[in-house]
Amino acid sequence: MKRKTRADRIRKILKERYPEAVTPLFHETPFQLLVATILSAQCTDNQVNKVVRELYKHLKTPDDFARAQIMTIEKYIRSTGFYHNKARNIKNCSQIILENHAGRVPRTLEELVELPGVGRKTANVVLGAVFNNPGIVVDTHVGRISQRLAFTTHKDPVKIEYDLMPIIPKSDWSDFSLRLVFFGREICSARKPKCPTCPLDRLCPWPDKTT
Repeated sequence: MKRKTRADRIRKILKERYPEAVTPLFHETPFQLLVATILSAQCTDNQVNKVVRELYKHLKTPDDFARAQIMTIEKYIRSTGFYHNKARNIKNCSQIILENHAGRVPRTLEELVELPGVGRKTANVVLGAVFNNPGIVVDTHVGRISQRLAFTTHKDPVKIEYDLMPIIPKSDWSDFSLRLVFFGREICSARKPKCPTCPLDRLCPWPDKTT
């Protein structure tokens, strides 16, 4: 079976299992989603949501973060890990958004990845979730599952992204990525995937399936 045909069948199954493909990160504005996504690096969505719900009571806008002391930002985001770098990136990112983008989050991938702390993954999350501009988000779940499904042989996120682009319709890039994340958390985990009960079992060529 061709990869494209297999991908179409997999997309249909995942869509039926996870009909609501909505980012779980709490936000009320595009900027708040940008901050939450930066904080999500090496941190769970649940923990990020706990942090930002408190954080946004005190700091909400690019102006708020640009004016805040680094130590103040660090105080609120400490539990997300790597908080020194994250605080510095968020503050610098806020300043650039104010200075170069009139206080608004850029709407293109090229502009977003120029912001401190923003890579293709973060940019594609924001573009897909708030600007209706689909992008393939390659996190650890998407990378692992794409390899197991033989959609890619690469480990580099950018190469995986480009391998998925031709076999997934562009309109479904963001939703498909989210559904793979949900699927990775529920079924196709890294250490103990639930292969015997997996709805993709017959479409998955991974040789190391669990029994």
